[in-house]
Amino acid sequence: MNLLPRLRWPALGTAALVLLAACARPPADIVLSGPTMGTTWHLRAIAPAAGPDAAAIAELLRRTLEEVDLAMSTYRPDSAISRFNASDSVEWFDVPQALADTVVESLRIGALSGGAFDITISPLVSLWGFGTGTPRQQPPSDEEIAAALAITGQGKLAASERPPALRKAEPALRLDLDAIAPGYAVDLVAERLQASGIDNYMIEIGGEVRVHGRNAQGEAWRIGVERPDEEGRSVARVLHLEDMAVSTSGDYRDFFEADGQRYSHTLDPRSGRPVTHALASVTILRPTAVEADGVATALSVLGPDEGYDLAESQGWAALFIQRTDVGFRQRETSAFTTATKARESTP
Repeated sequence: MNLLPRLRWPALGTAALVLLAACARPPADIVLSGPTMGTTWHLRAIAPAAGPDAAAIAELLRRTLEEVDLAMSTYRPDSAISRFNASDSVEWFDVPQALADTVVESLRIGALSGGAFDITISPLVSLWGFGTGTPRQQPPSDEEIAAALAITGQGKLAASERPPALRKAEPALRLDLDAIAPGYAVDLVAERLQASGIDNYMIEIGGEVRVHGRNAQGEAWRIGVERPDEEGRSVARVLHLEDMAVSTSGDYRDFFEADGQRYSHTLDPRSGRPVTHALASVTILRPTAVEADGVATALSVLGPDEGYDLAESQGWAALFIQRTDVGFRQRETSAFTTATKARESTP
């Protein structure tokens, strides 16, 4: 899936080879950023002498992210997901491969988490005033929640990877991939960077991170885990990682309050309501960003106990930060301890 064409070099004589070596660029530490999918992206990469330059890398990212945006953005009416959402057909609906692959992975995580992760909750997200919904001053009624629940549920959705297509069992079903599409985009960028010859990079999109190789100093990449504090931004842990994806899901940035009660944007698809447990954030390490993105959301819904038990049973490296009466409490799975042992530093 390389966006850059493979270079076909003609046979060169010795003199030409010497000249080429003399003119070759040294490895470059490239830093790029920009907007995408209603958020931002940041890249740090070490481009080898024979690899693409900053302009070529920027174009690779632009084209890759535009491809994902056109497939999965609910903010643009011409996207594949918007067209699927607008359709009331219950027949198979052809979609781009990227969308089909992401839905298949979403359904897998949804089943594994007992329904805690569900990409069909778009009506509930809008009802509660998050995402593209109108911000609310008061929570919706029980009747409104029940009506939204009636047209959600991943059992009403089928996906095919070959050929790529989706099918609704409920005409009003709508998908929301905001909790997993950035992770897919990160993985696609990573795949194409490596196909272009770049083996050392850190790519971040909307808080979803994937690293490979080492940084310009030849060291593991330093990734900060944010302290879940709505009053400001600070770092709770600093992880030193190679060849890993990192995702953090939390309830401390997007919420509203009504009559002294806080309503988080983290909705439990099973109840149709915001979660009420004390988990402030969860950070997970997985080989791919698409899995890390979806799993972090599922664990955030499940909470500090049920989520921890699932992560421990699956061997997932996860760090849970929970609110208590005396401050934050950190709890990590055994896999997280193993993955980060002797590879952390103070903020």
